[in-house]
Amino acid sequence: MKIYIDGKYYDERNAKISVFDHGLLYGDGIFEGIRAYNGRVFKLKEHIDRLFYSAKAILLEIPMAHADIMAATVETCRQNRIRDGYIRLVVTRGAGTLGLNPRSCKQPSVIIIAGKIQLYPQELYQQGMDIITVPTTRNLHSALNPAIKSLNYLNNILAKIEANNAGCEEAIMLNAAGFVAECTGDNIFVIKEGHLLTPPLSAGALYGITRRTVMELAAQAGLAVSEPDLTRYDLFNADECFLTGTAAEIMPVVKIDGRTIGAGKPGPVTRNLVTQYHTLTKASGQPIYE
Repeated sequence: MKIYIDGKYYDERNAKISVFDHGLLYGDGIFEGIRAYNGRVFKLKEHIDRLFYSAKAILLEIPMAHADIMAATVETCRQNRIRDGYIRLVVTRGAGTLGLNPRSCKQPSVIIIAGKIQLYPQELYQQGMDIITVPTTRNLHSALNPAIKSLNYLNNILAKIEANNAGCEEAIMLNAAGFVAECTGDNIFVIKEGHLLTPPLSAGALYGITRRTVMELAAQAGLAVSEPDLTRYDLFNADECFLTGTAAEIMPVVKIDGRTIGAGKPGPVTRNLVTQYHTLTKASGQPIYE
């Protein structure tokens, strides 16, 4: 594997950053997870746009232009002969001192890894997933805004640990007001009486690129799409439920907190959206090999 670090490519064993990098010491940095399908990088511009939005929110000056990061991402896929894979793009504050002050970090670092990912077992996509609500709440907007894809993911990790301890792969996180925010790494949707519902961004949901894509596909299919505040009661009584994310794609959910959702198997609307999504991913994106 060839890994991009600050303009150069390194073999996996030689790909290193400083132990004084504030991305390591304090989680001071941002990231994007991006997918490649059929020799194309899917929604590349949208991911790099979001990277720059996250950077602006934490006053991190990315040392590359938007177009240059796009080109480096594609080239890293090419270096690793990726046709179908997963790209992790990371920007850290860079090496500094042991102190917290980011002013000690003189040069941010850009890291691009292109490889494979298998987030969930394949059988769950056919059978559906059981998930639970966990005690750990989503970050407040006034603390660490969930819209920022920062390297500090401890909030999500604590919720993931609670899910794992309960024997589940994924968990629902509520916000401080008790409304549904999102899962530890995925956005959540429900179908109710022909309507597609998902928590609003203001509830603590990430500005998910797969989330937005699915909402567009649903609208094209004639579904009414809205973003109301949702409670656990709304989830329990949904006709269908599914999760979305770059790595997860579209994952059906068949049980929440012990309550069976709908018929207890992936529903027809979910299955149709999965088909539409896979059709889109195979035919669009930035070509890797031209």
